[in-house]
Amino acid sequence: MPHDWNRLLQTTTERLVALVGEADLAASVPACPDWCAADLVEHVGGVYQWATQAVVDNNPEADVAPAPADLSALPDWFRGHAVELVRVLTGTDPDRPAWTFGRGRGTVGWWTRRQVLETVLHTFDLLDSQGRAAEWEPSPALAWDAVGEVVTLFYPRQVRMGRIEPLPGTLLLTPTDVDADPVAVGDGRPVVEVSAPAAELVRLAYRRRTSQDPEAAALFAHGLTP
Repeated sequence: MPHDWNRLLQTTTERLVALVGEADLAASVPACPDWCAADLVEHVGGVYQWATQAVVDNNPEADVAPAPADLSALPDWFRGHAVELVRVLTGTDPDRPAWTFGRGRGTVGWWTRRQVLETVLHTFDLLDSQGRAAEWEPSPALAWDAVGEVVTLFYPRQVRMGRIEPLPGTLLLTPTDVDADPVAVGDGRPVVEVSAPAAELVRLAYRRRTSQDPEAAALFAHGLTP
């Protein structure tokens, strides 16, 4: 069943805005050791501005407004950019052409999906910084879509841009909670099968968790995503 990306953008950004409002912004972010939660919020707010300008101005060089130095003002700053992102993306024809960072030209709908998945991942990061990672429960279907984005967009882009070498093996990812065929990352040998709930596969792909299988852990460590 297709996702309602506009609805998901609304609900996922609202969830993250609420979390920002109640978070300890000085807490460290386990996935990004050099960041505190405030740095994470500034990053996501900057991405929201970038995506908004990509649609409004067809401009890959976003003029990003910096976050306020006063942490007490950060939640309102973030809320404003989240609301503007939702307003622009849900109010624009999803089939309208737009600059994207994939190959060729994309559409506004591409950005809506991308920002939903961006928000979902960083919601985990913020929850994790607060000791609340167990509250991260994306639907299996949405989590599996995020895995698909890693396979079809981020991993090939990492290789194409010279950020990593092609994997010296193949990761065969199988969701245990979604009726879907496995997907393969890489085309080398050995083939390492990883079966897990879709949300766990997302965390492994984004290096938010380490596989207990040494062969799988070594392949994930190459960096499938930026």
